[in-house]
Amino acid sequence: MTVMTTQESLEPHVFVIFGATGDLARRKLFPGLFRLTRSGMLPGEFRIIGSGRHSPGTDEEFRDRLAESVRKFSGDFDDRAWDEFAKHISFQTSSAENGIELAHAVEAAQKELGGARKLLYLSVPPGSMQPMVRMLGETGLAEDARLILEKPFGRDLESSRTLNAELHKVFDEERLFRIDHFLGKESVQNILALRFANGLFEPVWNRQHISYVQIDVPEEIGIEGRAAFMESTGTFRDMVSTHLFQLLGFLALEPPVHVDADSLRTEKRKLFQAVRPLDPARVVYGQYVGYRDEEGVDDQSTAETFVALEVWVDNWRWKGVPFYLRTGKALAQSRRTITLGFQEPPLKMFDAADGFDGAPNELVFELTDDPKLTIDLRAKRPGPSLRLDHAELHLRFSEAFVNAEPLEAYERLLLDVLRDDQTLFTSAEEVERLWELCTPVLENPPDVLPYWRGGWGPEAAVKLAGERGWRVPEK
Repeated sequence: MTVMTTQESLEPHVFVIFGATGDLARRKLFPGLFRLTRSGMLPGEFRIIGSGRHSPGTDEEFRDRLAESVRKFSGDFDDRAWDEFAKHISFQTSSAENGIELAHAVEAAQKELGGARKLLYLSVPPGSMQPMVRMLGETGLAEDARLILEKPFGRDLESSRTLNAELHKVFDEERLFRIDHFLGKESVQNILALRFANGLFEPVWNRQHISYVQIDVPEEIGIEGRAAFMESTGTFRDMVSTHLFQLLGFLALEPPVHVDADSLRTEKRKLFQAVRPLDPARVVYGQYVGYRDEEGVDDQSTAETFVALEVWVDNWRWKGVPFYLRTGKALAQSRRTITLGFQEPPLKMFDAADGFDGAPNELVFELTDDPKLTIDLRAKRPGPSLRLDHAELHLRFSEAFVNAEPLEAYERLLLDVLRDDQTLFTSAEEVERLWELCTPVLENPPDVLPYWRGGWGPEAAVKLAGERGWRVPEK
């Protein structure tokens, strides 16, 4: 990974954001660009052209609407700084059928800046992706541009291959940035640092010492008005073939030669080749009671709002170690927790009379905005007898690095695109391999089981993790 870049070393840029009036742009992209500007990390000269099918009014009206969102979501709003930033923003309508006026607007902005690189951000519904890509090629917008793509990258193996073929007609692979915001989180990148920069962890990161791994991303919220997306995509396509498998990739890959795009992609490719295709019998689908009453949901819907599954990695390091993945809506807590359970010592010197309860030592990552690392271990309980009890070691990164200024995930990834750094982005080969692993479940999905809001999903999912159960809820 390259070092942080300041605006003095970056060329002028024209940013084009498709879907500029949508939720992602409102909550993440414009607030992120504003914060990067304030931090001096965007180019000194830039223009931002928002685009979409329908005009939000004049440029001034568009900026005023954005100001409300940036004030709410940036966490660091300043009227004077916003006024200066907003001067760089305009809007131009476009569609898959007509992008000529947008192409002219981009060309004019480039000339105004005395020549500038193009960065296109395509945040559009999946069905619009391929027509929009063709439009970018036909209008010349794609020429010498980099393209950021939001998931899903297809719906299955066949559609992902078709999408990649369309993309490669217009863009070279090195100019494509398939974004997964989970990989932009400081806490996720810390997995690599903790694994490979510490002699305490690296030697035990294997099947000889680890007995199971859990990747758990429950959410308290329901679908929050996203019925159309959930009905068409479902939680399995939305989360498993993207976020959860990418987290598994960082956890399980072999040591790369360098922490750069080529090296990491090489090791992730080898890892995903070693992953066993998913067994539908070890996958649990659920749907929360009341989902069918949500506005826009079919009253006979079988869309899954919950998924839990078992994954096996058949290589030298991980053979025989189960990886348990879980995510879903309307659950008891919102968490992003990774748990590694360790093997027991080969000789048990203590028994139940000494307080030994058989619960394993665990290393736990909390992948929140304020990430935390916890190590569960056993220690002697203070007192006159040698009696064991559980204790925890905690590392809270905000306390360890008091003066640090972490970037939000989208900010980090946008900055990486400006630096042409593909390290945290997904390749076409990865995308297709992950869909290949998911194919058995897509072709033979499990029954969708009901579960109550505020719980932990269907009982079958609770049992999936075996005798230990899930770390969340903590036992």
